[in-house]
Amino acid sequence: MKITLSDELPEDAAAIELLLQQAFQEAPHSNQSEHLIVRQLRASGDLSFALVARLADAVVGYAAVSPVTVADAAGWYGVGPVAVSPAHQNRGIGSRLMHNTLMRLRDMGAGGCVVVGEPEFYRRFGFRELPGLHFPGVAPEYFLAVSFAGATPRGEVSYSEAFSQLEV
Repeated sequence: MKITLSDELPEDAAAIELLLQQAFQEAPHSNQSEHLIVRQLRASGDLSFALVARLADAVVGYAAVSPVTVADAAGWYGVGPVAVSPAHQNRGIGSRLMHNTLMRLRDMGAGGCVVVGEPEFYRRFGFRELPGLHFPGVAPEYFLAVSFAGATPRGEVSYSEAFSQLEV
């Protein structure tokens, strides 16, 4: 299985929407609006970058990155949604997407990033609960962060308005 990673292209939009719908269809923590969030991130210019995992020409994985606001810090980003096609899960695709996403954020000089998701998966990449950093409506064990440089921020994190479609 030869998986390649690249930046999303405009012609990938329909395949990405389908992938997000399929990946989150059975997720109990989702209201299945992830594809709408990505669509709005693109439309508002809030999508900093997105990586696509491909198997041949098929989109089988996706990771979106957008800026977040933290009261006392600059250069922080949110990772998500992150998804892998149900038929291709548990093959390391999500891990490759996360490793590459974090490497790119570090190369950009980001201060750090946050994610809402499964702690068991994201802790492998250095994410953890950071005391004093919170996202309203999300249990602390599911709101994780990794700091790349400088002091760990404190305060409430705000995502792009596109995420208002996601009930957490």
